[in-house]
Amino acid sequence: MQSLTQRAKSVDRSPLSWLEKIYVWNIFKGMLITFSHIFKKKVTIQYPEQTRPFSPVFRGLHVLNRDEEGRERCTACGLCAVACPAEAITMEAAERLPGEENLYREEKYAARYEINMLRCIFCGLCEEACPKDAVYLSETFAPANYSRKSFIYGKPDLLIPDPVTKPEEYKEAKGLIEKKKKSKS
Repeated sequence: MQSLTQRAKSVDRSPLSWLEKIYVWNIFKGMLITFSHIFKKKVTIQYPEQTRPFSPVFRGLHVLNRDEEGRERCTACGLCAVACPAEAITMEAAERLPGEENLYREEKYAARYEINMLRCIFCGLCEEACPKDAVYLSETFAPANYSRKSFIYGKPDLLIPDPVTKPEEYKEAKGLIEKKKKSKS
């Protein structure tokens, strides 16, 4: 093994010439680099007017899915909340009243379903854990807000439109979900 003195390199300590003292050559090299960037393609995107293309596997805002008859698919099993490593999902299960059971497939439903987007790491484990295909991560990202409370999305914010009352919006949302399913396969 070499000692420290054997590995050390000598440094040239000769005095600078007058040309080197005024740093003209270094300034010229710096300006050359600066001017070379003028002719390169700009990487800045004017965001509200332009958007950059995202990967087909991009994970954005959460969506709670409905079936064709407008019923919520979520049965409040809690698997998405258990699978979430950031503990961003909060839900409370409730049972349907005796007269409502024939309107819905399941006896249980999510009375409260909230996702804290400040905690969410967009990993997609909630989507993978859901046995009813009720949770999807869409291709839109969370908008900017000024308060922390506005980043907590409740069930009304997450549910896709009802196919009975808003069929056009439902078809559009359903088409985006199907497109994402195909891109994953």
